[in-house]
Amino acid sequence: MAVAWLPLCAAAAPVLRVLSWPGYADADVVAAFEKRHAVRVEVTTVGSDDSLRAKLADPAGPGYDVVAANTVEIASLMAQKRLVPLPMKDIANAGRQLPRFRHLSAIPGITSDGAVYALPYTYSEMGLIYDRQQFSAPPNSLSVLWDPRWQGRVLAFDGSSHSFSLAAQRRGLPPFRIDTARFGALARDLVALRRNVLTFYSVPEESVELFRRHRIAVMHANYGQQQFKLLRDAGLDVGYVIPKEGALAWLDCWAITRRSAQPALAAQWINYMLEPAVSGVLTRRQGLANTLQEPGRAADAAAGPIVWLEPVESEEQRTRLWRRIVSGERPEGF
Repeated sequence: MAVAWLPLCAAAAPVLRVLSWPGYADADVVAAFEKRHAVRVEVTTVGSDDSLRAKLADPAGPGYDVVAANTVEIASLMAQKRLVPLPMKDIANAGRQLPRFRHLSAIPGITSDGAVYALPYTYSEMGLIYDRQQFSAPPNSLSVLWDPRWQGRVLAFDGSSHSFSLAAQRRGLPPFRIDTARFGALARDLVALRRNVLTFYSVPEESVELFRRHRIAVMHANYGQQQFKLLRDAGLDVGYVIPKEGALAWLDCWAITRRSAQPALAAQWINYMLEPAVSGVLTRRQGLANTLQEPGRAADAAAGPIVWLEPVESEEQRTRLWRRIVSGERPEGF
């Protein structure tokens, strides 16, 4: 009878469904939470904001309880009424965060009418990572990604919103508010980028393997310091720079979805993620900054500013055009 009873107990354990990014919830970190709370955690990882949106919007999906997303995505989810206010009294570890992350009303996109909908977890800028053996001096401009000298030895991120912002930055245009008349030229620029890159990657581990296997010269690092650490740990002689046009930067937060079947458990997950030991794992393993301690910077040159992500003029238009670009459409089609 005891043997038959054990599987029934396991099956009856509450399930927390987490939608997250690579490296945010490693197996041992998840296992410790499961043991502490006698629950089961299902972690689904995404490799782009487009993928995150699609999974959250899928009515036939599992209904995620807690999600990690940047402040722009959080603001959009709040506007769509798809998040619930956080029970801050149950997330005591928020009090451990650095002062700039405790001043929540000063962080755009995470509060509304006095309620807090998300808590900061990690952040990074999107710099350039380059092979020191192939560059006599660090590249200092985004234009290096389009340079025909490096054709087939360039990597860039597969994301509609960031790609158009990147192309706009290169031309000296506002990255988040692109005029309708400019989209054709920027789309043609991105076709040129598509022709210069080896491929577009999605997750950090994929970019590291591609960099190593194909002797990549330079990469636009969507995951920033995380990718830099992974490449260094793999024994590659790489440098990291902020281009003169500036580097887009993201701040990822944890939030509870309105579809959550386990909101109290989701709050415990967020509190757990803000424990020093857990946030410390994120920094040691992934090279990402956490919100509890000041980060160390690994950069050869900080030529440009950090540009925090903002909502863009039209996610739908960027996504539609990006699908045409990566599908192989010719420049004259735009």
